[in-house]
Amino acid sequence: MLLGTFLPTSTPDPAHPILGDVRAAARLAEEVGLDSVWSTDHLVASAPILESTVTLATAAAVTDRIRIGYGVLLLALRPTAWAAKQIGALQYVSGDRLLLGVGTGNPAHGDVGWRAAGASFTERGRRTDEGLRILPDLIAGHPTTLPDGTELALSPAATVPPILVAGNGPRAMRRAAEFAGSWLAIGLSPGESATAAAQLSDFADEHRRPAPTVSVVAPLPDDLAQAYDVVSAYADAGVEHLIAPPRDADWRAGYEFAAKAKNALRR
Repeated sequence: MLLGTFLPTSTPDPAHPILGDVRAAARLAEEVGLDSVWSTDHLVASAPILESTVTLATAAAVTDRIRIGYGVLLLALRPTAWAAKQIGALQYVSGDRLLLGVGTGNPAHGDVGWRAAGASFTERGRRTDEGLRILPDLIAGHPTTLPDGTELALSPAATVPPILVAGNGPRAMRRAAEFAGSWLAIGLSPGESATAAAQLSDFADEHRRPAPTVSVVAPLPDDLAQAYDVVSAYADAGVEHLIAPPRDADWRAGYEFAAKAKNALRR
Protein backbone atom coordinates (compact mmCIF):
# COMPACT_ATOMS: atom_id res chain seq x y z
CA MET A 1 0.00 0.00 0.00
CA LEU A 2 1.15 3.52 -0.80
CA LEU A 3 0.69 6.24 1.80
CA GLY A 4 0.41 9.85 0.67
CA THR A 5 -0.88 13.24 1.73
CA PHE A 6 -2.24 16.49 0.34
CA LEU A 7 -0.16 19.54 -0.46
CA PRO A 8 -1.14 22.70 1.46
CA THR A 9 -3.25 24.18 -1.32
CA SER A 10 -6.80 24.24 0.09
CA THR A 11 -9.02 23.00 2.90
CA PRO A 12 -12.56 21.74 3.35
CA ASP A 13 -13.01 24.38 6.09
CA PRO A 14 -13.37 27.89 4.58
CA ALA A 15 -12.70 29.46 7.97
CA HIS A 16 -9.26 27.86 8.19
CA PRO A 17 -7.59 27.84 4.77
CA ILE A 18 -4.41 25.81 4.45
CA LEU A 19 -2.16 27.62 1.99
CA GLY A 20 1.51 26.83 2.50
CA ASP A 21 4.84 26.67 0.70
CA VAL A 22 4.28 24.02 -1.99
CA ARG A 23 8.00 23.60 -2.68
CA ALA A 24 8.88 23.08 0.98
CA ALA A 25 5.92 20.76 1.46
CA ALA A 26 6.79 18.54 -1.50
CA ARG A 27 10.43 18.33 -0.44
CA LEU A 28 9.51 17.46 3.14
CA ALA A 29 7.04 14.78 2.07
CA GLU A 30 9.77 13.16 -0.01
CA GLU A 31 12.39 13.50 2.72
CA VAL A 32 10.26 11.82 5.39
CA GLY A 33 9.46 8.91 3.06
CA LEU A 34 5.85 9.43 1.99
CA ASP A 35 4.88 7.91 -1.33
CA SER A 36 2.75 10.65 -2.90
CA VAL A 37 1.56 14.25 -2.66
CA TRP A 38 -1.77 15.37 -4.07
CA SER A 39 -3.44 18.60 -5.12
CA THR A 40 -7.13 19.38 -5.10
CA ASP A 41 -8.71 21.01 -8.15
CA HIS A 42 -11.35 23.67 -8.76
CA LEU A 43 -11.79 27.10 -10.26
CA VAL A 44 -13.98 28.52 -7.48
CA ALA A 45 -14.35 26.51 -4.28
CA SER A 46 -15.74 27.20 -0.83
CA ALA A 47 -12.27 28.23 0.36
CA PRO A 48 -9.09 29.61 -1.25
CA ILE A 49 -7.56 27.03 -3.59
CA LEU A 50 -4.47 26.94 -5.81
CA GLU A 51 -4.58 25.79 -9.44
CA SER A 52 -3.77 22.10 -9.50
CA THR A 53 -1.53 21.72 -12.56
CA VAL A 54 0.74 24.60 -11.52
CA THR A 55 0.88 23.14 -8.02
CA LEU A 56 1.86 19.66 -9.23
CA ALA A 57 4.44 21.02 -11.68
CA THR A 58 6.01 22.93 -8.79
CA ALA A 59 6.07 19.81 -6.63
CA ALA A 60 7.60 17.79 -9.46
CA ALA A 61 10.33 20.36 -10.04
CA VAL A 62 11.71 20.17 -6.51
CA THR A 63 11.50 16.38 -5.98
CA ASP A 64 12.95 13.25 -7.57
CA ARG A 65 11.09 10.21 -6.24
CA ILE A 66 7.69 11.00 -4.77
CA ARG A 67 4.56 10.54 -6.89
CA ILE A 68 2.42 13.59 -7.64
CA GLY A 69 -1.34 13.29 -7.92
CA TYR A 70 -4.45 15.12 -8.99
CA GLY A 71 -6.76 14.63 -6.06
CA VAL A 72 -8.85 15.04 -8.13
CA LEU A 73 -8.94 16.65 -11.57
CA LEU A 74 -12.38 17.97 -12.57
CA LEU A 75 -12.09 16.76 -16.13
CA ALA A 76 -15.43 18.19 -17.25
CA LEU A 77 -14.39 21.69 -16.15
CA ARG A 78 -11.98 22.07 -19.08
CA PRO A 79 -11.67 20.83 -22.69
CA THR A 80 -10.45 17.23 -22.64
CA ALA A 81 -7.71 17.85 -25.21
CA TRP A 82 -6.32 20.69 -23.11
CA ALA A 83 -6.41 18.53 -19.98
CA ALA A 84 -4.55 15.80 -21.89
CA LYS A 85 -1.89 18.32 -22.94
CA GLN A 86 -1.35 19.39 -19.32
CA ILE A 87 -1.24 15.79 -18.12
CA GLY A 88 1.32 14.89 -20.78
CA ALA A 89 3.47 17.86 -19.83
CA LEU A 90 3.34 16.85 -16.16
CA GLN A 91 4.42 13.35 -17.06
CA TYR A 92 7.37 14.81 -18.98
CA VAL A 93 8.59 17.23 -16.30
CA SER A 94 8.06 14.72 -13.47
CA GLY A 95 9.64 11.71 -15.13
CA ASP A 96 6.34 9.77 -15.31
CA ARG A 97 5.47 10.23 -11.63
CA LEU A 98 1.89 11.40 -12.11
CA LEU A 99 -1.20 9.79 -10.58
CA LEU A 100 -4.37 10.97 -12.31
CA GLY A 101 -7.39 11.20 -10.04
CA VAL A 102 -10.56 12.23 -11.88
CA GLY A 103 -13.84 13.31 -10.36
CA THR A 104 -17.00 15.30 -10.99
CA GLY A 105 -16.68 17.70 -8.06
CA ASN A 106 -18.29 18.11 -4.68
CA PRO A 107 -21.72 19.79 -4.99
CA ALA A 108 -20.93 21.62 -1.73
CA HIS A 109 -18.79 24.03 -3.76
CA GLY A 110 -21.77 25.06 -5.85
CA ASP A 111 -21.82 25.76 -9.58
CA VAL A 112 -20.11 29.16 -9.73
CA GLY A 113 -16.81 27.74 -10.94
CA TRP A 114 -18.57 25.73 -13.60
CA ARG A 115 -20.53 28.71 -14.87
CA ALA A 116 -17.35 30.83 -14.85
CA ALA A 117 -15.58 28.22 -17.01
CA GLY A 118 -18.50 27.95 -19.41
CA ALA A 119 -19.02 24.32 -18.40
CA SER A 120 -22.29 22.60 -17.54
CA PHE A 121 -22.66 21.66 -13.89
CA THR A 122 -25.65 19.39 -14.52
CA GLU A 123 -23.91 17.59 -17.40
CA ARG A 124 -20.60 17.10 -15.59
CA GLY A 125 -21.10 13.35 -15.08
CA ARG A 126 -21.86 12.67 -18.71
CA ARG A 127 -19.00 14.91 -19.86
CA THR A 128 -16.61 13.16 -17.47
CA ASP A 129 -17.47 9.81 -19.04
CA GLU A 130 -17.13 11.34 -22.49
CA GLY A 131 -13.70 12.72 -21.60
CA LEU A 132 -12.43 9.51 -20.00
CA ARG A 133 -13.23 7.57 -23.18
CA ILE A 134 -10.76 9.61 -25.23
CA LEU A 135 -8.29 10.87 -22.62
CA PRO A 136 -5.84 7.93 -22.72
CA ASP A 137 -5.50 8.10 -26.51
CA LEU A 138 -4.98 11.87 -26.39
CA ILE A 139 -2.24 11.55 -23.76
CA ALA A 140 -0.56 8.73 -25.68
CA GLY A 141 -0.48 10.80 -28.88
CA HIS A 142 -2.81 8.52 -30.83
CA PRO A 143 -5.03 9.97 -33.55
CA THR A 144 -8.26 10.81 -31.75
CA THR A 145 -11.68 12.06 -32.80
CA LEU A 146 -13.28 14.49 -30.35
CA PRO A 147 -17.04 14.43 -29.70
CA ASP A 148 -17.54 17.36 -32.10
CA GLY A 149 -15.75 15.48 -34.90
CA THR A 150 -12.40 17.26 -34.62
CA GLU A 151 -9.50 14.91 -35.38
CA LEU A 152 -6.09 15.45 -33.81
CA ALA A 153 -3.01 13.82 -32.35
CA LEU A 154 -1.16 15.54 -29.52
CA SER A 155 2.62 15.71 -29.61
CA PRO A 156 4.81 14.86 -27.84
CA ALA A 157 3.13 11.69 -26.70
CA ALA A 158 3.31 10.79 -23.01
CA THR A 159 2.91 7.73 -20.82
CA VAL A 160 -0.70 7.39 -19.71
CA PRO A 161 -0.61 7.70 -15.91
CA PRO A 162 -2.54 5.45 -13.55
CA ILE A 163 -6.14 6.67 -13.48
CA LEU A 164 -8.20 6.78 -10.29
CA VAL A 165 -11.88 7.70 -10.50
CA ALA A 166 -13.22 9.42 -7.39
CA GLY A 167 -16.66 9.70 -5.86
CA ASN A 168 -18.58 7.96 -3.13
CA GLY A 169 -21.46 6.05 -4.59
CA PRO A 170 -22.47 3.45 -7.18
CA ARG A 171 -22.21 5.79 -10.19
CA ALA A 172 -18.60 6.64 -9.42
CA MET A 173 -17.83 2.98 -8.78
CA ARG A 174 -19.27 2.04 -12.15
CA ARG A 175 -17.23 4.82 -13.78
CA ALA A 176 -14.09 3.47 -12.12
CA ALA A 177 -14.89 -0.05 -13.27
CA GLU A 178 -15.26 1.16 -16.85
CA PHE A 179 -12.34 3.57 -17.13
CA ALA A 180 -9.90 3.38 -14.22
CA GLY A 181 -7.36 1.28 -12.43
CA SER A 182 -8.57 2.34 -9.00
CA TRP A 183 -11.65 3.77 -7.29
CA LEU A 184 -10.91 6.64 -4.90
CA ALA A 185 -13.36 7.12 -2.02
CA ILE A 186 -13.47 9.53 0.90
CA GLY A 187 -13.71 8.26 4.46
CA LEU A 188 -14.21 4.58 3.68
CA SER A 189 -13.31 2.27 6.58
CA PRO A 190 -11.04 -0.74 6.04
CA GLY A 191 -14.05 -3.05 6.24
CA GLU A 192 -16.03 -0.98 3.77
CA SER A 193 -13.00 -0.97 1.47
CA ALA A 194 -12.95 -4.76 1.34
CA THR A 195 -16.68 -4.88 0.62
CA ALA A 196 -16.30 -2.26 -2.13
CA ALA A 197 -13.58 -4.32 -3.81
CA ALA A 198 -16.04 -7.17 -4.36
CA GLN A 199 -18.65 -4.81 -5.79
CA LEU A 200 -16.09 -3.22 -8.11
CA SER A 201 -15.20 -6.65 -9.41
CA ASP A 202 -18.83 -7.26 -10.36
CA PHE A 203 -19.04 -3.89 -12.14
CA ALA A 204 -15.78 -4.55 -13.99
CA ASP A 205 -17.07 -7.90 -15.23
CA GLU A 206 -19.78 -5.98 -17.10
CA HIS A 207 -17.06 -4.25 -19.11
CA ARG A 208 -14.76 -7.29 -19.30
CA ARG A 209 -12.03 -5.31 -17.55
CA PRO A 210 -9.81 -6.13 -14.59
CA ALA A 211 -11.35 -5.01 -11.32
CA PRO A 212 -10.08 -1.63 -10.13
CA THR A 213 -8.39 -1.45 -6.78
CA VAL A 214 -9.71 0.63 -3.89
CA SER A 215 -7.98 3.83 -2.77
CA VAL A 216 -9.10 5.93 0.18
CA VAL A 217 -8.78 9.48 1.49
CA ALA A 218 -9.04 9.34 5.27
CA PRO A 219 -7.44 11.15 8.22
CA LEU A 220 -5.28 9.22 10.64
CA PRO A 221 -6.05 9.06 14.37
CA ASP A 222 -4.09 11.45 16.58
CA ASP A 223 -2.57 8.60 18.58
CA LEU A 224 0.38 6.95 16.85
CA ALA A 225 -0.42 3.45 18.06
CA GLN A 226 -3.95 3.80 16.75
CA ALA A 227 -2.60 5.19 13.49
CA TYR A 228 -0.41 2.10 13.13
CA ASP A 229 -3.48 -0.09 13.53
CA VAL A 230 -5.48 1.92 10.99
CA VAL A 231 -2.73 1.88 8.37
CA SER A 232 -2.26 -1.86 8.85
CA ALA A 233 -6.00 -2.46 8.56
CA TYR A 234 -6.22 -0.57 5.27
CA ALA A 235 -3.25 -2.50 3.93
CA ASP A 236 -4.81 -5.80 5.00
CA ALA A 237 -8.04 -4.79 3.24
CA GLY A 238 -6.12 -4.48 -0.04
CA VAL A 239 -6.27 -0.68 -0.33
CA GLU A 240 -3.78 0.55 -2.96
CA HIS A 241 -3.44 4.21 -1.97
CA LEU A 242 -4.20 5.69 1.44
CA ILE A 243 -4.14 9.48 1.35
CA ALA A 244 -4.01 11.04 4.81
CA PRO A 245 -4.62 14.81 4.73
CA PRO A 246 -3.04 17.09 7.34
CA ARG A 247 -5.43 17.69 10.21
CA ASP A 248 -4.77 21.45 10.33
CA ALA A 249 -2.53 24.21 9.00
CA ASP A 250 0.54 22.59 10.62
CA TRP A 251 1.14 20.42 7.58
CA ARG A 252 4.76 19.80 8.58
CA ALA A 253 3.71 17.98 11.72
CA GLY A 254 1.03 16.17 9.72
CA TYR A 255 3.56 14.90 7.18
CA GLU A 256 5.98 13.74 9.85
CA PHE A 257 3.19 11.95 11.72
CA ALA A 258 2.00 10.22 8.55
CA ALA A 259 5.57 9.11 7.82
CA LYS A 260 5.80 7.56 11.29
CA ALA A 261 2.48 5.80 10.74
CA LYS A 262 3.83 4.40 7.49
CA ASN A 263 6.27 2.36 9.53
CA ALA A 264 3.34 0.05 10.26
CA LEU A 265 3.69 -1.20 6.67
CA ARG A 266 7.22 -2.41 7.40
CA ARG A 267 6.26 -4.54 10.39
